[in-house]
Amino acid sequence: MSKKLISCLLILSAAAALLLPSCSPSENPSDSQPGRGALTWTTWREYSDFLELAVRTYPDIELEFTGYTGANRTAYGWAQMRAGDLPDVFITSHILDEELAKESLVDLSAYDFVNDFSTALLDQVSIDGGIYLLPVSNAMYGIYYNKTLMEEQGWEVPATFAELESLCEAIQAEGMLPGIADARLTGGPFSAVFNLAKTSWLTTPEGVNWERDFLSGTATAAGMWEDTMDYVQRYIDIGMFHTDPEDRRVSTLIEEYLGGRKAMFCAASYTVSDTVIPGSSDELGMMPYISEDGSKNIYMYSPSSYIGISSRLAQPGNEKKLEEAIQLLSLLYSPEGQATFISEDTPCVLSVLDRVSLPEDALIYDAHRAMSEGRAFPMTYTHWDNILTDIGQAFKDWFQGAEGMDGPSCIARMDELQSGYLNNQEKVYFCESTADFTMEETARLVGKALGSAAGADAAMIPYLSGPAKNFRLEAGVTGKLYQGKINTNLCTTISPSLDGAYAVLTMTGAQARELAAAGFDAAGDGAPYPYVLVTRGGGELEDGETYQVAFLREGYSGEIGQAYHARVEEGSVQTFLRDWLTEQKTVSPDGNPWE
Repeated sequence: MSKKLISCLLILSAAAALLLPSCSPSENPSDSQPGRGALTWTTWREYSDFLELAVRTYPDIELEFTGYTGANRTAYGWAQMRAGDLPDVFITSHILDEELAKESLVDLSAYDFVNDFSTALLDQVSIDGGIYLLPVSNAMYGIYYNKTLMEEQGWEVPATFAELESLCEAIQAEGMLPGIADARLTGGPFSAVFNLAKTSWLTTPEGVNWERDFLSGTATAAGMWEDTMDYVQRYIDIGMFHTDPEDRRVSTLIEEYLGGRKAMFCAASYTVSDTVIPGSSDELGMMPYISEDGSKNIYMYSPSSYIGISSRLAQPGNEKKLEEAIQLLSLLYSPEGQATFISEDTPCVLSVLDRVSLPEDALIYDAHRAMSEGRAFPMTYTHWDNILTDIGQAFKDWFQGAEGMDGPSCIARMDELQSGYLNNQEKVYFCESTADFTMEETARLVGKALGSAAGADAAMIPYLSGPAKNFRLEAGVTGKLYQGKINTNLCTTISPSLDGAYAVLTMTGAQARELAAAGFDAAGDGAPYPYVLVTRGGGELEDGETYQVAFLREGYSGEIGQAYHARVEEGSVQTFLRDWLTEQKTVSPDGNPWE
């Protein structure tokens, strides 16, 4: 059995992390010699059980995990793809660029495991007849409701809008709100409105063409969305889209409103981990978004992730690696492999295999039927990310009756936002990198931005490099900056996942250099991450002089914080970095002095 694979699996089992640091990381996976070395793999937390199965099934396959724990794992993966810096096995949460995927990944359509997918699901991921990224499992979404209360009252799940309207009247007569809508993040209202559009026209060929044209700037919302906005208003009028005054998490809404029997329904783009509502003995149910006449009552789904194989493995000399990657994907898409992604804690997760059966009392039983009947559609997100937040805010204002917002105002706002985005591309891209940065050079860049914003004399940033670490580095740099134009999305890829605060420590020049040389032992296991020490003006720190040194939030140990009187300040490193890059206009590994 591979000792390296066992070591990586121990790390996976021990770490409560979304992504894990590398086992024998390489600075650039694409630089490996053909046919040599371990199979490089970007892995996420939900893959840990599958990888344990892989150890038992293929003990001779050697894996090497590349780690990323920054603020935007999806955008960073696609930045790697654009730069040709992919691991052998690539994982992402969204298919952001179909043409790039086609150029960079192996076509999987000829492999046997693809035959276990439904044609409808394969159609969703097909790119010019090829399959380059396959969904790993599907999270199902609908409208949650208190199933126990519904049965106690003798009420039935509505099948038409008229039945829903009548039921909402009965719910209100019992002194309850009909429904609560997730509006803590603006993606909740965005999804609620778009989900209702999918009960009519948005999933038709006309709707698909409109979405493509709207995003490219050749179509408008005006003239297409009026009927949908009227239907959303009817949902609002019957009480389905109340919002929580405190904007609390969905889990809290379900527990307090549904479990507390204050409301019957909860519209949320959120997967629960319990089928019994926490804090009560009431069971949770899920129903579809109801179309007007009941002919198109729909659920939504979103793949938990997609997986693909770098086209590098199809090159001569990499036959063994390609064979191993296909073996792992064949295992992943077997019933045993799919079972590793589904447990009692994931009642909304559905296997992607075509032949799956669920008990009738399963939370997503009807949603599963909808998948096979063509009544389940992908959640809208991809390609909308530049304006989704602002459109969602307009819908949230509408739900809350704020600022006179209504359906026609939302239509006008959609057109205004998309036009503004398309007409201001130069403002969207506020900086440009003239070359690829190494991880250390990227950390130095982040240090300059932080130190400048903090008014410090120096900054010290930990970064991912060197031998394996068994602790995720949230307060450090784990993503490289690549050559090209930089927007907010790309800026977040080199930002740490911990944000909202930083610290300033007081130390002498000698102490700063000593700490930089020792590194950041984040796990306390004697395997520190290196620090990069960057100074204002690029000069040397004097041994006996006292300096103010800026650190990322939790980018130092508690003992160091106490020893050097850490002063924690509020402030977003992501904002600091964006502002600094905007000021620089262009950046290069050996340029941009911090004066």
